[in-house]
Amino acid sequence: MARSGNQVATGYCTRSADADIIGTLMQVSFRVNGRKVEVEAPPMKRMLDVLREDLGLTGSKEGCGEGECGACSILLNGEVVDSCLIPACQCDGVDVITVEGLAQDGQLSLIQQTFWEEGAAQCGICTPGMLIAARSLLDLNPQPSREEIRTAIAGNLCRCTGYTKIIKAVELAAAMAKPHRAGS
Repeated sequence: MARSGNQVATGYCTRSADADIIGTLMQVSFRVNGRKVEVEAPPMKRMLDVLREDLGLTGSKEGCGEGECGACSILLNGEVVDSCLIPACQCDGVDVITVEGLAQDGQLSLIQQTFWEEGAAQCGICTPGMLIAARSLLDLNPQPSREEIRTAIAGNLCRCTGYTKIIKAVELAAAMAKPHRAGS
């Protein structure tokens, strides 16, 4: 369940060499965390910047700006993508879930709670991307093996925890969700 190579497009972006310089803007409409939004932005503005600057959703972090660290990971139409690599013009009509969208009604989601309980968050830079990757994995595979967890978070770099606590948090979330699923 590795990243899909950020192949997320609802259309093609066209850009002149100086489009951002001359102030060309486009309307982009999409759903973010279940809410319909519309922004006016340069077509090549990164989704990370749209989320942080235009919508005030600062949970996704910029770690590298090159799609290598996963700190800016979001779910775009259900796929984990690095928002620093996705231009706004590819996001018209899409569904976005950010780390802010994991909690419901002020309550931490199960994966957020287990990260807290296991001490899986240290400095916080990688945490949003790790939570998004873990959420995606558990949505697709409610009872993942340790190796499947490692594969799912492989696109996210952490320099603080050594991954052990992160993996334990995902395992705990899977174990805690199992009884709820059986009773549903």
